[in-house]
Amino acid sequence: MEPAAHIAEAENETANSSERPNGPRSFSWRQRLSLFLISWAGVLLIRLICPTLRFCFIPEPGCLTDEHGNVPPSIWCFWHRCVIPAAYRFRGKKIAVMTSRSFDGEYIARVINRLGFSAVRGSSSRGAVGALLGMRRELEQGHTVAFTIDGPRGPIYVAKPGPVLLAKKTGKPVGCFYIALHRAWVLRSWDRMMIPKPFSRAVFYASAPMFVPPDATDEQMTGFHQQMQETLERCRMKAEEAIGTQHSAVSE
Repeated sequence: MEPAAHIAEAENETANSSERPNGPRSFSWRQRLSLFLISWAGVLLIRLICPTLRFCFIPEPGCLTDEHGNVPPSIWCFWHRCVIPAAYRFRGKKIAVMTSRSFDGEYIARVINRLGFSAVRGSSSRGAVGALLGMRRELEQGHTVAFTIDGPRGPIYVAKPGPVLLAKKTGKPVGCFYIALHRAWVLRSWDRMMIPKPFSRAVFYASAPMFVPPDATDEQMTGFHQQMQETLERCRMKAEEAIGTQHSAVSE
């Protein structure tokens, strides 16, 4: 299905649905124990390693965020692989993040909740309509929202269209960013997740905002989706060029 068709289908469902984001699914006691251990390990890792990172902030003209991650109510997108440094950089800002109701999504939700985010449950594959409604409510309440836009399971560096639809419905701008790391452990997962090494350099590159008019046609929405995709890739390439990683984190 083409991007415009995805957007139109989601738009119709959002307009006609009273669905609210579903809560987390039920887990066995073994899974609950694993979730407890994994989530606290994740929080500990972020709180121990990320304060040692040396950040450099590169904003495009008109960028809505500052070097400390302060943002007005807006919609932000970033690639899934830099979620760890992003969680640290935007901690305590009460940003709402769309999070899958899967096992992986559950421990991510628990980690970010402990870092001062809120989790809106759902993903592009499960509960998408309810999650978009939840994100819209967060914006209406004056909060910023964020998407790990190639999640929850990829493919890597392929953006979903949800933020473009949300921008059309709310009038809020869309911003993109990427955080490149000079030294990191890179996991062999679909997203090539980066775990920062202590005292690494980090480049935080953030884009200028994109605005979607409320009367945008399907063709225009496809264009905005492509613009968002290109902006995400520009942020990644600019950040990695600035840090000298040649488009991939260095694993040593």
